[in-house]
Amino acid sequence: MDFQQLIDGFFQTACVISVRKKSDGSYEDIRIVAGNKMFIDIAENPPFITDPNVRPPKFIPNSPYEKYLPKTANFEDLSYRAAVLKKTVSTYINLNVCDMWFNMTFIPVDCEDGDVCYCIYTTEPCDVNDINPASTSSMTISTDVLRTCIKLRGTNNFKKTINEVIQDIREMCGAEVCTLMLMDEENGKCNILAKSTMLNSSLKTVTQFTNFYDIALSWRETLGERDCIIIKGAKDMEYISETNNMWYLTLEEAGVESIVLFPLRHNREMIGYIWVTNFNIENTQRIKETLELTSFFLSSEIAGYNMMTRLEHIGYTDLLTGINNRNAMNNRIMDIVSGDETISVPYGVVFADLNGLKRVNDEGGHAAGDLLLKKAALILQEVFIGDSIYRAGGDEFMIIASDISESAFNEKIHDLRKAASDPDSVCFSVGSFYNSSGSDIRDAMRIADEAMYKDKEEYYQKYPERKYR
Repeated sequence: MDFQQLIDGFFQTACVISVRKKSDGSYEDIRIVAGNKMFIDIAENPPFITDPNVRPPKFIPNSPYEKYLPKTANFEDLSYRAAVLKKTVSTYINLNVCDMWFNMTFIPVDCEDGDVCYCIYTTEPCDVNDINPASTSSMTISTDVLRTCIKLRGTNNFKKTINEVIQDIREMCGAEVCTLMLMDEENGKCNILAKSTMLNSSLKTVTQFTNFYDIALSWRETLGERDCIIIKGAKDMEYISETNNMWYLTLEEAGVESIVLFPLRHNREMIGYIWVTNFNIENTQRIKETLELTSFFLSSEIAGYNMMTRLEHIGYTDLLTGINNRNAMNNRIMDIVSGDETISVPYGVVFADLNGLKRVNDEGGHAAGDLLLKKAALILQEVFIGDSIYRAGGDEFMIIASDISESAFNEKIHDLRKAASDPDSVCFSVGSFYNSSGSDIRDAMRIADEAMYKDKEEYYQKYPERKYR
């Protein structure tokens, strides 16, 4: 067959691909047999190469495909399905480095040369607004993903709902684990926002590795201009071993056999990743399409959640000390009283009033008073690690210590008095109440506040000359 004549008849960018099938049903040696003028122009002048010192290779027919196209398991799988299995398949991909979308179609060719099979690969750029999800996946996938992700709209508990969504996605993909991780490269950290794990899974999670942030950073280079990473067998693992050995070693130790990983981007900013682990590789394309659709929805919702979280942090944070402010305290109490939040019993409530702040402000100025408040907040954070600390007023602080035994709570009160009892520095009047019965938190706060004022009276009886309010 004259493949050059065949491919020259296509209006779109197109080439003929050959795939050598193996006796065990797998494949090897994928090549570009011929390309039309538009394909050759792009192959020799790729849009994603901006470095003037990098010289793209000239097109030579029958060359390995990775010489001109990004090497990806997804591209190889689609080529195999079209050339060997004789199925017409299409999908969309996003070249991240140039932020361009392409519509890709693979058409089987009725021609075989021994164990070599052929297909035609066509591609054309498209606008993201023109992408039709139903054309890249079955209507079942589109509907299921939409139904799942729409749960996030209007939810009052984002974190709870996102975990439900990730569980739905894991079940749709038939995977052992589905994970959603957020990246914070500005502060050099990442965290798991949501995760769903199949019952009795023995997989080691990425957060169990001490270098998991470095691993996550390495995915960006491994992705390159591809839209996702697909690992579905020994051949793909071997490729990862050669290109990202650090990640490969953790995958091997964790017991990972297959994975599909998608980046989450919003306004060209990398905000995280979503991936499924140990899935049925026969459903690779369906899983890839499921996550592809999911990533669109989640990126937007997570970006909105991140913005609200930042705004909430600003609105609920005391700018001087960095701890929660009175707004945060009042809203927390309202949520507990209304039942929107359940506080675990037993818990302890503490009121701590900073003695002598007015005197310090009068004698040393407000800069000295601010410094005293910062020192006071720091002591509270050191004593009540992991507990909720609020600046309730100018010199008054409130702490809620949840899921704590009475002895541990009393030990913290003892540590606070020991750390903040210097009348010439940080000195607190302290009142507390340990709630083991589940009574109204407002009663617990009232009792602790009354105890604090009693403690303050004793302080001024001891130091009457310091009675400034």
